[in-house]
Amino acid sequence: MKKIEKITINSIKKFKNRNRKITALTAYDYSTAKILDEAAIDIILVGDSLAMVALGHETTHPVTLEDMLYHTKAVSRGVQRALIIADMPFLSYQAGLNEALNNAGRFIKEAGAHAVKLEGGYEHIIEVTKRCTESGIPVLGHLGFTPQFLLTIGGYNVQGKNLEVTEKILEQAHRLEEAGTFGLVLEMVPEESAKTITENINIPTIGIGAGRFCSGQILVTDDITGKYGDFTPKFARKYADVASVVREAVTSYKNDVLIGDFPSDVEVFKLDEDEKKRLAMLKPEK
Repeated sequence: MKKIEKITINSIKKFKNRNRKITALTAYDYSTAKILDEAAIDIILVGDSLAMVALGHETTHPVTLEDMLYHTKAVSRGVQRALIIADMPFLSYQAGLNEALNNAGRFIKEAGAHAVKLEGGYEHIIEVTKRCTESGIPVLGHLGFTPQFLLTIGGYNVQGKNLEVTEKILEQAHRLEEAGTFGLVLEMVPEESAKTITENINIPTIGIGAGRFCSGQILVTDDITGKYGDFTPKFARKYADVASVVREAVTSYKNDVLIGDFPSDVEVFKLDEDEKKRLAMLKPEK
């Protein structure tokens, strides 16, 4: 049997140096993670987007640490090759350094993640990044549009639309790199700005709505497969229409049950002939 070559943070760093694009998608359950891993996706992110996609919330804010741990455990059971990264949910790393470190450690110790992702580039997040990496917990950064800052940003707005903001993001990227982050998600950033940031840091960038010049790309699996239909971002290409396929299958099943066509003769278990005769002799109680 051929040995499976596991993706590590060193693999991700090398991909940038080799100009080999990084592929990343989200997963929140065992079966999806297994499919992505079999397709040789490099990074599987257990994103806090599960709050919206899997749990039906309007934003990522309501998802809890326990929710994220639970789903990360499920994902880790389905993965043999990919690098598993777990999103640290809202307020699980902002309240204090010790709490942040303990929470990040739970994703590694309990849930089987290989790294965590932190949003933002403010001072306390840089300090958490530094402490995590010094403690053996790899960190993926996230700049540009950061969903956990949705309320302070003022909505789903593109970031880095002018030189000044791009320079600020680049400065934060440098500081996160110095703190030890092995890579950086850039979300909803004009591709010219993302290109400049990518070319001026040593760590790889993974774009989501950040154009063609990042070191790799990440999307929400439920967006590209057409499973989640409440909202589809401009940057999410739809590769399938799973919702229609499932809807058609469910409708066909319902109709077959209603007309008595399911189950069929080959889909049921049957007694052998002797037991059928014995059963026929059974007198119902009056």
